[in-house]
Amino acid sequence: MEYLDFEMPIKELEDQLDKCMIIGEESDVDVSETCRQIEKKLTETRKDIYKNLTAWQRVQLSRHPNRPYTMDYINAICGDTFLELHGDRNVKDDKAMVGGLGKIGNQSYMFIGQQKGYNTKTRQYRNFGMANPEGYRKALRLMKSAEKFGIPVVSLIDTPGAYPGIEAEERGQGEAIARNILEMTRLKVPIIVTIIGEGASGGALGIGVGDRVLMLENTWYSVISPESCSSILWRSWEYKEQAADSLKLTAPDMKRLKLIDEIVREPDGGAHRNREKTFEIVKNKISIHYQELKKLSPKELVESRMDKYANMGVFNG
Repeated sequence: MEYLDFEMPIKELEDQLDKCMIIGEESDVDVSETCRQIEKKLTETRKDIYKNLTAWQRVQLSRHPNRPYTMDYINAICGDTFLELHGDRNVKDDKAMVGGLGKIGNQSYMFIGQQKGYNTKTRQYRNFGMANPEGYRKALRLMKSAEKFGIPVVSLIDTPGAYPGIEAEERGQGEAIARNILEMTRLKVPIIVTIIGEGASGGALGIGVGDRVLMLENTWYSVISPESCSSILWRSWEYKEQAADSLKLTAPDMKRLKLIDEIVREPDGGAHRNREKTFEIVKNKISIHYQELKKLSPKELVESRMDKYANMGVFNG
């Protein structure tokens, strides 16, 4: 397990606990009371650290290398019922955008999301979770197929942004994202969006319009990353922590601004500390929100979704 800078007090206590348990196993000395005291201090330290996280620390947690990615969620939630679908029927299959059909219980869903890599080779293969235009067009193709057969859509967002390369712009990156936003506003099936990691810029918005938008506790959602914001405003990345605070990109900020519908609490220590529990929490949230949304007719769904986004940013002076 890797530790971030602010998690080092937790690492020290966990190392102490491991040593204490080893001593107890290898000798006749009763160390149970000492172990209990270390466990108690570890629990208190973990709570103190994670309840007082800064915006930048939450950004760091959202990028933790052990944090589960889109396919981890899909495989855990759907098991062997998931069938991945490929290609945009135009250019190629974008490996940074994944999607397909899967089941939760007896209900089918169309899952869509960005996928990052686990090591250097897979990160390059997945283009670091940055989709090209064909990725967004693949996502749209899958959403329209879901609409055709009355299947709800689940979108899992985890991207540092859409791919900014020249070739992506040549193939219409901006148009592809804008088209997705337009089509998602009027899709006639329920859309449940969950931000599971990074939610950056148009790369996130391209699959981010939904009837319900959820954010895991240690994720972020913003028009720009803290580093990019810092480099634009201060001509340096050194002010990324200040930029993270100013951008109001954390889940509590988003909820207070009424840009998301719910904050999904993570297990103690973050999603990477207890992946199985995180998968179960997200699975249950998807089912709960779908049970509410399925009561609405297609017309009511679209009208409600349109009203929701039309009311964002409205200010009464």
